[in-house]
Amino acid sequence: MSNSVKALEPAFQGAGQRIGTEIWRIEDFQPVPLPKSECGKFYSGDSYIILQTTSGKGGSYIYDIHFWLGKDTSQDEAGTAAIKTVELDAILGGRAVQHREIQGHESDKFLSFFKPCIIPLEGGIASGFKKPEEEEFETRLYVCKGKRVVRMKQVPFSRSSLNHDDVFILDSKDKIYQFNGANSNIQERAKALEVIQFLKDKYHEGTCDVVIVDDGNLQAETDSGSFWVLFGGFAPIGKKVASEDDIVPEKTPAKLYSITDGQVSPVDGELSKSSLENNKCYLLDCGAEVFVWVGRVTQLEERKAATQAAEEFLSSQNRPKSTHVTRLIQGYETYSFKSNFDSWPSGSAPAAEEGRGKVAALLKQQGIGVKGASKSAPVNEEVPPLLEGGGKIEVWRINGNAKTPVTGDDIGKFHCGDCYIVLYTYHHSDRKEDYYLCWWIGKDSVEEDQNMAAKLASTMCNSLKGRPVLGRIYQGKEPPQFVAIFQPLLVLKGGLSSGYKIYIADKGLNDETYTADSVALIQVSGTSVHNNKAVQVDAVAASLNSNECFLLQSGSSVFSWHGNQSTYEQQQLAATLAEFLKPGVTVKHTKEGTESSSFWFAVGGKQSYTSKKVAPEVTRDPHLFVYSINKGVSLIS
Repeated sequence: MSNSVKALEPAFQGAGQRIGTEIWRIEDFQPVPLPKSECGKFYSGDSYIILQTTSGKGGSYIYDIHFWLGKDTSQDEAGTAAIKTVELDAILGGRAVQHREIQGHESDKFLSFFKPCIIPLEGGIASGFKKPEEEEFETRLYVCKGKRVVRMKQVPFSRSSLNHDDVFILDSKDKIYQFNGANSNIQERAKALEVIQFLKDKYHEGTCDVVIVDDGNLQAETDSGSFWVLFGGFAPIGKKVASEDDIVPEKTPAKLYSITDGQVSPVDGELSKSSLENNKCYLLDCGAEVFVWVGRVTQLEERKAATQAAEEFLSSQNRPKSTHVTRLIQGYETYSFKSNFDSWPSGSAPAAEEGRGKVAALLKQQGIGVKGASKSAPVNEEVPPLLEGGGKIEVWRINGNAKTPVTGDDIGKFHCGDCYIVLYTYHHSDRKEDYYLCWWIGKDSVEEDQNMAAKLASTMCNSLKGRPVLGRIYQGKEPPQFVAIFQPLLVLKGGLSSGYKIYIADKGLNDETYTADSVALIQVSGTSVHNNKAVQVDAVAASLNSNECFLLQSGSSVFSWHGNQSTYEQQQLAATLAEFLKPGVTVKHTKEGTESSSFWFAVGGKQSYTSKKVAPEVTRDPHLFVYSINKGVSLIS
């Protein structure tokens, strides 16, 4: 792992490498990993950062980052949590959806990470913590709300906190009491029992007694009297008093604002996708929820400033604490965001970036790419319909009369001298399973392998009762649906099949098959998940192009060369490919014009190369035309 990434925030190194929940607490304005034993405990005087990692397409990861702000946390700590959240997103590749969570107003999505609930506690790091063995048990009273997810709130241990409409949990040293208000919901009562079982197992070693106390029925349980004793004896309880926590913000017509240098300014005109430029940040105010939209070529500091501007905007508007704030990156918008626009062309959003794509931080620290990319003209690129993500990929390489499985680490690597069969199994709508089956033909593959690939793919299609979509794909003509399955997709020189080896031996040709120790130059192109491809080219300086990124492998060294006109997305893919080829390798970042002598030596010396942009060859869908003749006039439609 590069030192530049570590310089951004050491506490986040290694984050997002496994499915599950990771938590950091802000201590002295720095994120500190929270032990698993403390997972689910949130102190009202603190701020936390929570990373939820789930599986995505092709083994990649999907990230949601939440920063939780306790009701008594300081403004400085809350600001630190917001800023560090942006840094964590950058380390993960700049593709996470970010959410602000306010104590007592957490989103259902956030609460669903913790089973059965989160445990909110008074106090915080500033007031000092004791080790578990030093802690004295403190009797706590909670109000328990929620029918699907549980919302727990610690309230003052006083009779005045009770009411007839809610369910309460009193956690004492020897017993746990559940008080059911006379008007409380039966589903909330059931959820409270789940919480009590959790408290009993986690904090009482499963040995304490559980007592149910029903409002107004003193004889329901013989132990109900001990419940009231803890409150100083039985006495009537009052009605529920509305508080700030009960204020529900109203949804209002969406209004778009641009964020420039931390200043929020209205954007006139209708709400359409074309209003959003990829080198700017925007705020979409929907009343009950506020979205911060970040263009994909904005700099890290601009993203931090946009987050702070959103907080200041809410404060100036005196919005309720329950107003949700969500930050989105261009190309990864949620449905709730897109549904506010009058015009948003249909298309699938890209899948999540790979867990090890710690790219944005790398680029920022190296001072390459991000700043230059932000000067480029806005790009509003449409993504074609793609296959559903999260499916299973299986790949076989043709070898003689059989197919050899490609192992997990090599899925996505194709040799131009070989042929492959690819089966992608996924779920679509309400159907159980759908299949995408194809055979890929390398441009240097032999005819025998091509014919065998077609034959074996057809046999597989028949074995699946003809359900798969079956297709033939030639190297360089890959459709976006095929490219999007593999993240990344890499085409290498040479071949591994016996047919290819025999062919080059008979022709007396050099075997240029890629190896981990060879000198290899890989061209990186593409702007999104549906066209991200990398191809090994001749390892000479003339292969370079100012509009592209290249990876140069020379023995144990790997250089990442960024052309002056290359895009942010190409730079991201280059970092991902380096990790894909050689996990854990230290990459030597080289911006065009700053090459070292060892770089030029590896490509056979410095030579001139083009700076002209080569238009990619687009694979288009077939079109069917109707030809007719009417009164001697030819018509085509």
